[in-house]
Amino acid sequence: MIRDTKTALLDVAEHAARARGFDGFSYADLAEAVGIRKASIHYHFPSKADLSAAMMDRYHAVLESECRKIETTYNTGSDQLLALIQLYRDALNNGKTLCLCVALISSRESLPADVIKKLKAFHTMMTKKIEAIFELGMQDRSIAHVSTPRAEAHAALALLEGAHLTARAAEEIQPFDEAMSLLKIRCHGAAQDQQ
Repeated sequence: MIRDTKTALLDVAEHAARARGFDGFSYADLAEAVGIRKASIHYHFPSKADLSAAMMDRYHAVLESECRKIETTYNTGSDQLLALIQLYRDALNNGKTLCLCVALISSRESLPADVIKKLKAFHTMMTKKIEAIFELGMQDRSIAHVSTPRAEAHAALALLEGAHLTARAAEEIQPFDEAMSLLKIRCHGAAQDQQ
């Protein structure tokens, strides 16, 4: 299946941002990778600010869709949490890339104000999704020691994103897995604690 030029540019730009940071690639890099003239990129994305906004919009929609799939596929809070951890783990590409949100935050000074707003909206959406997971895990007793789902959600998102940075710095998956181990141990643990 042949991708349209705009999608190809978004794909290449997202991979570059996730691997090298938003400041780590130029329109010349994109033009070479996609096989078009640099001036042609400006037709689709007049500025890098426009490109970053489009990348963030698409990433937000994709992650929201993935979270909905997790909600409908898994019945327990613990299974949903494990699936979310796996989603973030897969995004690391064995320590070679970050999730786009983390990659963009690390280049915050280079981003326009509307993209900063989009990043905040993304974090709000993810926090709500994770909060719902912890609420379910508290109700079905599949996640141990949950008392405040909202606080758990903020801590879990910080842990996921921080573990991304640590794994990317090491260029291997092990730091992510080690950071997630305590969170994963809590899954299915509430019922076991009662036995």
